[in-house]
Amino acid sequence: MTRQDNFIYLTFALILLLLGTSLAQQFFEGSVQRLVQSATIVTLLVAVWGVDSKDFVLRKTFIFPIAILFFSFFSAWLDDAGFDQVYLLLLLSFFISSALRTAKQVLFTGDIDGNKILGAICLYLLMGLIWATLYTLIQLTFPGSFTNINSNNEWFTLFPDFIYFSFVTITTLGFGDISPILPISRFLVYFEAIVGQFYLAILVASLVGSHMSNFGANHNSPQHNSANTSSDKNKRINNSPNDTSSSGS
Repeated sequence: MTRQDNFIYLTFALILLLLGTSLAQQFFEGSVQRLVQSATIVTLLVAVWGVDSKDFVLRKTFIFPIAILFFSFFSAWLDDAGFDQVYLLLLLSFFISSALRTAKQVLFTGDIDGNKILGAICLYLLMGLIWATLYTLIQLTFPGSFTNINSNNEWFTLFPDFIYFSFVTITTLGFGDISPILPISRFLVYFEAIVGQFYLAILVASLVGSHMSNFGANHNSPQHNSANTSSDKNKRINNSPNDTSSSGS
């Protein structure tokens, strides 16, 4: 994994998280949902934080099952002890840190290539997950903050519903099947919609600006200028007075 291809891994990890969460909610009970989410968090950890770390311990193959079991046990202990909000805060911190690292590499370094386009998509997905975690925290802290949400207090059963709601909100689809009720939940919802729209506008502007900048740099490159100079010389030679006089005689 290098800076030239790291967002390919992150893209697959995020898709795996979203798909795995949906399948776990559809076909399995809450304990399996927690296991799937913990496993994909480990994958995200490697995809985001393993870049430029040749000796990063989580890149060793045998560490994966141990790390997955550890995260699953740790999250189960937090839930059983009533500290599920602590786990969500840790998850929120991880998503925010990952988004910042992704934004730093995508928006502020080098030329635009395929890997950075994937990185921009990953950043968009990470923003949706950040708000989904915030919505889950709000629902656990202030029950009844949203309509048509399961009334239980298990975060791993609420989280898939809020992932769906978050991406419906950030894309401004607004189906209306889930709605905020409390002022704080309403603030988070409309603020996510604003951030989502501005992100798309800024991203498109930055991609176009970078493309035009690269085009201008290539257009004014020494090779391009030397080619134009050679072309001008050939034109002057072809239109010289000797050619005119010889044609007249």
